[in-house]
Amino acid sequence: MKVIGTKINDLFILEPKVFRDDRGYFFESYNKTTLDSLLGKEYSFVQDNESKSSYGVIRGLHYQLAPFSQAKLVRVLQGEVYDVAVDLRKNSPTFLDWVGVELSAENKRQFLIPKGFAHGFSVLSETAIFQYKCDEYYHPEAEAGIIYNDSSLNIDWKIKTEDIKTSPKDLLLPKLEEAKMSY
Repeated sequence: MKVIGTKINDLFILEPKVFRDDRGYFFESYNKTTLDSLLGKEYSFVQDNESKSSYGVIRGLHYQLAPFSQAKLVRVLQGEVYDVAVDLRKNSPTFLDWVGVELSAENKRQFLIPKGFAHGFSVLSETAIFQYKCDEYYHPEAEAGIIYNDSSLNIDWKIKTEDIKTSPKDLLLPKLEEAKMSY
């Protein structure tokens, strides 16, 4: 597995080694020992989630407050998304910086998002199936988020404004200046 650093410490893009032949392909999508060894940090994922969305859907920006913060390892099983992580760690030199990466069934890239980040994605293909591992269980009382179109973050979601679809719940998320943070 190849680990690609980003401009934000502890935020990584992972590229698995894919073995292809005339029958198709094979790759190891997750190996705890390999991942921990490559990153020099131990992750213990306890919950897997999957969603299916259509073109133009934006999910996020979501996170859980401490002590229930989640690290996530995300990937796309079908289609293509633009995945975004925003650094909410107040003591970080990259506080409020964000990184976006295209993840697809074709490129098989994964995005490792540590605790202390808001996370969201937009669907660039007709449909996408998105899968993610979390190192903490979902706790509704710790749910938090930031509205996807907050002007202070200025995230380009790679979707025309008129094509954007979000949930009513996500439309009620606060702007960054009003968001709860615990990092």
